[in-house]
Amino acid sequence: MSYRPVPDYHMHTPRCNHATGCVTEYADAAVKAGLTELGMSDHSPMPGDYDKAWRMGHHELNDYIREVEHAREKYADQLTIRLGIEADFHPGTETYVMEMIETHPWDYVIGSVHYIGDWGFDNPDTIQIWDTWKIEDAYCAYFKLVQQSAESGLFNIIGHPDLIKKFGHRPPSDSKAVNDAIEMMLQAVKKADVTLEISSAGLRKPVGEIYPQTRIVKRAAELGITFSFGSDAHSPVEVGHAMDDCLAQLESFGVTEVASFKKRQRTMIPIQRTA
Repeated sequence: MSYRPVPDYHMHTPRCNHATGCVTEYADAAVKAGLTELGMSDHSPMPGDYDKAWRMGHHELNDYIREVEHAREKYADQLTIRLGIEADFHPGTETYVMEMIETHPWDYVIGSVHYIGDWGFDNPDTIQIWDTWKIEDAYCAYFKLVQQSAESGLFNIIGHPDLIKKFGHRPPSDSKAVNDAIEMMLQAVKKADVTLEISSAGLRKPVGEIYPQTRIVKRAAELGITFSFGSDAHSPVEVGHAMDDCLAQLESFGVTEVASFKKRQRTMIPIQRTA
């Protein structure tokens, strides 16, 4: 089953120190894949030394914006390019993130959780720390932070909503604590009217599964939560990766449209089959 391409809103540049390809290379890839809308969303600066090795420095932010705006002009007749940013939710940094958001012309802001306390749980260099955690506790702590990110009012999109599963660590499926934490997160997303990202990136990770897991997609659809698509591309060849798989999953739960953003205002685009 194939679908008309929808916006891909999650991709990175070398400024985050773990991606390749300039914005025009991503735009070229998007055009070749048949996309009509693309969003750049590199990892934002954060205060102090927070996750410093995996994101741009504050001094690079204006150059990033200029590069996106240059590509937007160059491809104006072929592709709509949105200016986005992926900012972390980490308690204590909200004021910095708010000021960064308010002082630049973003079309959308993705809010992601990559840390529980000072533990970068999705970093392969610190995977051994998983051995010191009870998996259920890690999941509950993670989803509590995602809930708080939705409640913060900072973000338009919640990025890869169950990133915690990246390396394949799984709590029991009947864990009441984890299931309650997921439900509270989704209720917060619904109340805040924030969009949830469905991401193909998990298919390229050890877990081998779309973010978020099927039962979260199903429950979010029941609640009427909106979705956006993101490949989380770290190379131009990943633009639009497994988009059809994600759209098919959304459609299977009655979702008929996905989100598009301009100047932080959301509109909806229909999901359409092509064959």
